[in-house]
Amino acid sequence: QVQLVESGGGLVQAGGSLRLSCAASGLSFSSYDMGWFRQAPGKERDFVSGINWSGGSTYYADSVKGRFTISRDNAKNTVYLQMNSLRPEDTAVYYCSATSRAYGGSRYPKDYAYWGQGTQVTVSS
Repeated sequence: QVQLVESGGGLVQAGGSLRLSCAASGLSFSSYDMGWFRQAPGKERDFVSGINWSGGSTYYADSVKGRFTISRDNAKNTVYLQMNSLRPEDTAVYYCSATSRAYGGSRYPKDYAYWGQGTQVTVSS
């Protein structure tokens, strides 16, 4: 079955950096566009970043543009999210997701077929 396993979350001070990884299995990874979402307590799951199947197109929420970078390695079936200049408002559970190319770049969770279990990111002030 399809598995998306996130790693790399943790506790960091404001201004610091973290790199999230998402290892995929059970799907033809290079056939899927990938996304990162986040959900803070009591809030909806929000789009953070997306990347198309080849890595040639990337998408970002305005709140993270210029600070976060998404990338993928199709040989390793892994997508990454490099997070720099972290802020307390970035604190959330971060989820990796996969969608078909038809929905590539979508900012809506409903368009993503597969999800990881999430990894906690906490940014202290």
